[in-house]
Amino acid sequence: MIFSMLEHILTHISFSIVSVVITLHLITLLVNELVGLYNSLEKGMVVSFFFITGLLVTRWVFWKHFPLSDLYESLIFLSWSFYLIHIILFFFKKEKILLNAITAPSALFTQGFATSGLLTEMHQSSILVPALQSQWLMMHVSMMVLGYAALLCGSLLSITLLIITFQKEIIRFFDKGKQLLTEPSFFNEIQYMNEKSNIHIVQNVSPSSIRNYYRFQLIEQLDHWSYRVISLGFIFLTIGILSGAVWANEAWGSYWNWDPKETWAFITWTIFAIYLHIRTNQKLRGANSAIVAFIGFLIIWICYFGVNLLGIGLHSYGSFTL
Repeated sequence: MIFSMLEHILTHISFSIVSVVITLHLITLLVNELVGLYNSLEKGMVVSFFFITGLLVTRWVFWKHFPLSDLYESLIFLSWSFYLIHIILFFFKKEKILLNAITAPSALFTQGFATSGLLTEMHQSSILVPALQSQWLMMHVSMMVLGYAALLCGSLLSITLLIITFQKEIIRFFDKGKQLLTEPSFFNEIQYMNEKSNIHIVQNVSPSSIRNYYRFQLIEQLDHWSYRVISLGFIFLTIGILSGAVWANEAWGSYWNWDPKETWAFITWTIFAIYLHIRTNQKLRGANSAIVAFIGFLIIWICYFGVNLLGIGLHSYGSFTL
């Protein structure tokens, strides 16, 4: 009873804190006068991270197994992974604003869904089925969920890149008279701006060229960080699949059974392997590789969430039917 009450308190406190700080952060973006609240998001995310860590530890101690045995616990761990990525990226001072816009709402969404009424019956854990009573549970599932979290963050960065790119194409279609990113005059102006630091020279550059220049820089940053985060997630996913194969051989006598979960995990791995492969080609970077990442984003949710809706296969213990 005490553990259940403590778990309930930790869940709602962490969710309330991250909800409040995201709201405050949005207000600071709209109202420049509230500069003092600018760092509230970072502090709130750190506090929420410790609360949700306490939630996972509480379930671990009370139920005597690592809290990754069902969909509810994996969603909480997925939210914890978003918090962890957010805190790690906090050390990158220049790019943290761009990445935090992805990790913070992702943590809020997953934790909110996990604590919603849809998964109420899953909040109480139970005795593990024999297949889950293994030391490989922590290794396999934690690596898979960490991989999903990183791949989702990287894919969302790529989706943002696509939105900005297509927005630029729409502007180009309806406003052909203005200087655009692909016009030679634009690059001549940017080169001239880089060579001369005099403010009077910058003032002579057209506003559309300056906007295109910063848009180009933003796209470059999105592509760069999307690649780095997806690469990290791909490593976690690879370790998770390999450890899962070893675990499957111990539990079921076969390294691979073409279970729906295994099949979609392999499809996910293949999609992001394609992304990393075409990303090595300079001509295919940017929007081309981002499209592959967008496909991977959809595949991840099919693998992680969609297969659970069916409740079939060797991984049916993670479905809604519990």
